[in-house]
Amino acid sequence: MDVDLLRKMIEEDELGLLNVKPKQSQTITADERLAESFYEIQDFVKEHGREPEPDITKMQEFMLAKRLAGLRKDHQKIYALTDLDEYGLLKPSKNPESIEDVMEDDPPNLLGGNQEDGIFKLKYVPAPIDMPDYIAKRKPCKDFDQFEHLFKKCHADINAGHRQLQPFINEQQIQAGDFFIMRGLMVYVAEVGEKEKKNAKTNARLRCIFENGTEGDLLLRSFARRLYSDGRRVTESAEGLMDEMKNITDEDEQTGCIYVLRSLSTNPEIASIDDLYKIGFSSGAVDDRIKNAENEATYLMARVHLVEVFECYNLNPQKLESLLHTFFGNACLNVDVHDKNGKRCTPREWFIAPLEVIEKAIALIISGEIVNFRYDSELQLITGK
Repeated sequence: MDVDLLRKMIEEDELGLLNVKPKQSQTITADERLAESFYEIQDFVKEHGREPEPDITKMQEFMLAKRLAGLRKDHQKIYALTDLDEYGLLKPSKNPESIEDVMEDDPPNLLGGNQEDGIFKLKYVPAPIDMPDYIAKRKPCKDFDQFEHLFKKCHADINAGHRQLQPFINEQQIQAGDFFIMRGLMVYVAEVGEKEKKNAKTNARLRCIFENGTEGDLLLRSFARRLYSDGRRVTESAEGLMDEMKNITDEDEQTGCIYVLRSLSTNPEIASIDDLYKIGFSSGAVDDRIKNAENEATYLMARVHLVEVFECYNLNPQKLESLLHTFFGNACLNVDVHDKNGKRCTPREWFIAPLEVIEKAIALIISGEIVNFRYDSELQLITGK
């Protein structure tokens, strides 16, 4: 075949018909495909500052516009994507259905309606998209030599079983010093900027280092959004935690505590489970944290009994909690709980394990020996690896 002709065909392939995507090694669910398709629309809005338009001369934009129009007609998909809709793309704009609707909404008061309405009060025009002031871009990491050894150590820990890949389930899991897998690429969170709260959501600018030598200053929620779609969390190295716990003195400050709770729920589905405990952490008084337990889904919508409290020094108690959750991961309670508003929640901090086993696991963490053991959920015993 003529090489020049082939090159010309590739260069003139504006519709990308010759771009063959490699087969994915992992299957994804319908929900994940739906979310990913919506992310593509939002990425377009971020880049261009407007919604995609059905311009047939721009095939990619045309397809995104048609996809968005289809989503807006499907109430089930709108409901599924509500929490991901950063720019209000799926918020319905009310259209007049009768002459009464027109009479009730006369913005310029041409029909003698409400005198307080001005000509600029338009009810049927969608609100402008609230665009971010800054859009994150990927660029080469000039000081990658300071991070390269961290990636090598993390890969070695995963191969040795000291770290594990877990599903990403919570934005609060994103902290400085943590590793994640995003679309097959390992990412290190080097810095977390000042946190800001907007619309009851916490956000912050991150410095993310990618193992391919690039970096990006992503927003926490944008990063979390991609991890929800196609990402994994890399658990903390037990050996690293052990180093932080050494040489505790009276001058050290308590950084928090790990607590163990027992549920007082009268729900037969929960009350019938023996050796069910919640393992959590708190930087303040545990009594204050659990006083409203019966109204919070994370506490199974029931009162709880405080069983044990372990003070933590010289380490991030969240990472210690993460290590315990990883150790007891195969004994995690799998139950859906609905709050007073009917919202479904799946608590991930309740585990089925005897109290003495939990206490022994914490002792193994303190001694640094936990890396040599595992929890057998069937026998409810700690065994050697």
